[in-house]
Amino acid sequence: MNNNCIFCKITKGEVPCAKIYEDETVFAFLAHNPINIGHTLLVPKIHAVNIYEMPDETLAKLAPVLKKLATSIKSATGADGINIEMNNDSAAGQIIFHAHLHIVPRFKDDGFTHWKGARDYREGEMSIVAEKISTAL
Repeated sequence: MNNNCIFCKITKGEVPCAKIYEDETVFAFLAHNPINIGHTLLVPKIHAVNIYEMPDETLAKLAPVLKKLATSIKSATGADGINIEMNNDSAAGQIIFHAHLHIVPRFKDDGFTHWKGARDYREGEMSIVAEKISTAL
């Protein structure tokens, strides 16, 4: 636990929240500033800054809960789909430095968009990048 971390304080019951789910490893609650109503955050109870620091055992326990929550949120909100997102590092939009997954109900007409632009690989670049990533594994 990190005594200065808002998510650690929430999981310990020191800061109020609209709790959705809790077990020995994870905690889920409604986002304070939701993208859409029902936007839920799923956090590990241990303090890990991001996915790189999260123990594999914890990550493995998150997955089935994530699936259960996504299914329940979609049903409860009548959403047309669900976005699941995890921001890791400032450059990726991480604001609170306690690992967390966003489960966001989406509606066909909600007006939110994905990435505004995509880029194409230059000639030969795709195979070079694939090799670099494979080597880093």
